Amino acid sequence: MRLPNILLSLCMLICMSGCTTLFFQPQKKHVLSPERFDLEYEDVSFKSADGVMLHGWYLPAQGKAKGTILFLHGNAENISTHILSIYWLPGRGYNVFIFDYRGYGRSQGQATVAGALTDTEAALQTLTARPDIDTDRIVVLGQSLGGALAVPAVAQSGLRNHIKAVIIDSAFSSYGAITREKMADFWLTWPLQWIPWLTMDESFSPEQAIANISPIPILIIHNEQDPIVPVHHATRLYNAAHEPKTLWIQPVGRHIEALTYEGNRLRLLQYLDNTLGDTH
Repeated sequence: MRLPNILLSLCMLICMSGCTTLFFQPQKKHVLSPERFDLEYEDVSFKSADGVMLHGWYLPAQGKAKGTILFLHGNAENISTHILSIYWLPGRGYNVFIFDYRGYGRSQGQATVAGALTDTEAALQTLTARPDIDTDRIVVLGQSLGGALAVPAVAQSGLRNHIKAVIIDSAFSSYGAITREKMADFWLTWPLQWIPWLTMDESFSPEQAIANISPIPILIIHNEQDPIVPVHHATRLYNAAHEPKTLWIQPVGRHIEALTYEGNRLRLLQYLDNTLGDTH
């Protein structure tokens, strides 16, 4: 196939998919479980608004809970690998609810941005219906794609009054912007980088929605040398957000690695204490 034909085929593929495969790379098979980390857990099955059955794990805090973290994971694999990002939180006094969007792990359906947002609201409904947590001490923590989903999800949620903070780790500011950047990085797709201007639906753009989160506090975390999502996405989100807002640019680490460092974990725990009010 000659190069012009290859480019045309790529163009058609991008137009038909809306670049969905760039954002959703689900894996059905589980790799790890909470037992691997000696954590108590509950398998939670719940239904999204359109009837899609979803699956997650509820990890209770060890000791009296300071609050509850709703964790939104990144674009690849499923909760059985993304548990590596949050397994340490129950031991520091926080309940965690980690779930798979539709199409991931044991959740049914096919992944889409709109579907994942619907699933996030269903996860919030599931949390706020639990009698064993303080439903007024919920924090949403999203990493990478999960951070991009967290912004419009919280901004439009009917349950936002229960959310006391939104933490965005390594998220991109715009679906179109990150797609253009990735296409520009590869010589074969470089000539097609204009296509996202026409094909990407920015209805759920984090940059457009983030101002609507206020007055819920926002913490944006990003690694300065992130090779997947460049750090300028964090500054764009921060500039678009309204107060109260905080920006942490970490000097070391790569994509979604900030919370693998004990110093950053302690800093986050202090932020949570300050934001929630360490009354427990």
